[in-house]
Amino acid sequence: MTPLVHVCTQRVLPAELMRFQSTETHLGRPRAIAVLGKLWMNGSTLRVRFMGGTPEQQAKVREQAAWWTAHANLTFDFNGASDAEIRVAFDPTKGAWSYVGTDCRGIPMDQPTMNLGFMDGGTVAHEFGHAIGLMHEHQNPAGGIEWNEAAVIHDLSGPPNNWSEATIRHNVLNKYRVDQINGTAFDPDSVMLYFFPNTWVKSGVGTHANPTLSTHDKAFIGSARAYPKAAPPVVNAKEVKVGATRRTSASIGQFGEEDLFQFSVADGGGHIVDTRGSTDVVMKLFGPDSPTAVIAEDDDSGVDTNALIRADLIPGRYYVQVRHYNRANGVGKYTVKVRRA
Repeated sequence: MTPLVHVCTQRVLPAELMRFQSTETHLGRPRAIAVLGKLWMNGSTLRVRFMGGTPEQQAKVREQAAWWTAHANLTFDFNGASDAEIRVAFDPTKGAWSYVGTDCRGIPMDQPTMNLGFMDGGTVAHEFGHAIGLMHEHQNPAGGIEWNEAAVIHDLSGPPNNWSEATIRHNVLNKYRVDQINGTAFDPDSVMLYFFPNTWVKSGVGTHANPTLSTHDKAFIGSARAYPKAAPPVVNAKEVKVGATRRTSASIGQFGEEDLFQFSVADGGGHIVDTRGSTDVVMKLFGPDSPTAVIAEDDDSGVDTNALIRADLIPGRYYVQVRHYNRANGVGKYTVKVRRA
């Protein structure tokens, strides 16, 4: 008899549920309709609010969340703020799930962004992995797992998950495309990989439970692809003046480097933030008065491979994050400017 398997649901925003995935190419490289881009700004402090839970449960959350911050340039502040980025519920009837990375900011403040209906093994660490932008390891395109789909659908349709076939495909069977993820080769020891029984895999060899972060988990989350501790903190972001005559010069000098800028808006209205130069960059805009609230992200809307974001901004302080499109080996000079639209 197949053992009962607890598997979490990786929640997506409603706008993404029915989104087709393009395989068109742009400038010789694969491109998706929407860049995944759900990592928080490096160096962010993410506030956490408990929506229930016993003292013991809350203590376990604090313990396992710290497994990530020991290696990543992130901080979890369990201050219970009403507008906390991460809001944790403990409803035993709703399984374990989390929204992914910056998607958490799109959820109404009176609703949880994570539920810990079960907390066995490394479940808490797994869900906090989602909360900081990580995906299911078994859906890694480099995973090589060939599923016995009939067995997977049969078992997950019943207790304790009781999932629909669409949910099963989204959370287990479907793999990401290579251009959708920023990752590494498949890691069989990752805390982001659940136990799957032998009957679910065509080879007859399933996966094992991973109750702690693997060596690769620790290395990846602290690498230039995720949250390197060597990167400058948000408070050191370079100041850019709105409407400045000269563009601000900058450079991606190291692989995976992220440059941070900040500017103030005194009078609300339309604004344009763009880059210029021969370096292929990706840009994110955060605010107002928050380095974790993503307003927009862009890759190639500017001149050639430059980024351009056009947005209506209210008075406040805003933050801009710029990185090379190619995190692995991209460097180069560019300029950035903020102006009224």
